[in-house]
Amino acid sequence: MTRIVVLSGAGLSAESGLGTFRDVGGIWSQYDLEDVATPQGFARDPALVHGFYNARRANCIAARPNAAHLALARLQARLGPQVMLVTQNIDDLLTRAGARDVVHMHGNLMRAVCAACGHRWDAPPEMDPAMPCPACARPATRPDVVWFGEIPNHMDDIAKALQGCKTFVSIGTSGSVYPAAGFVAEAAAHGARTLELNLDPADNSGLFDEARHGPASKTVPHWVDEVLTDL
Repeated sequence: MTRIVVLSGAGLSAESGLGTFRDVGGIWSQYDLEDVATPQGFARDPALVHGFYNARRANCIAARPNAAHLALARLQARLGPQVMLVTQNIDDLLTRAGARDVVHMHGNLMRAVCAACGHRWDAPPEMDPAMPCPACARPATRPDVVWFGEIPNHMDDIAKALQGCKTFVSIGTSGSVYPAAGFVAEAAAHGARTLELNLDPADNSGLFDEARHGPASKTVPHWVDEVLTDL
């Protein structure tokens, strides 16, 4: 049974050097999201999209898990399947910190998918429009990420966990991107205690029972220590 559901957003990885959507001058501010984060943009200019995600993949590979990632991995190591780690991030830093079975609702930058047959595999450091799928050989390779207009992954599993958990924690999210922004209300409706850990109040901060603000590398380890001390 899932006792704790943790939702993480870009703020979890910001201290590892991975920018958020809101960063002024960051990588996302240099592109029109319609061009690089939609199926239509990929159809128009797959080379542009691959170039964008190649750069993000290189940034991810160079990054290292921070204290918040390590703390969540430590929590999961102690509580096992009682903890579900759901992330909106497409980086693999939670996994590299030692977490297992991370629920990537927006996909995984380090994976590739064939738009023709649906086959998935580990992405190479660089991808291009001519790259054939290893299963069907068609040049339909794309990053295995969820773009705007596409349905997030694992929504049934997440909904089941939210309806049965005792605690829901949101870490480093904007509180403005749905369906994730609605998770706090879903968990609360089923009796869960809700906690926000964020650098600044999220757009939906008022929906939480408690909010603690500060860098994730400080707030997350502190909260994990509290949980493990109370066992």
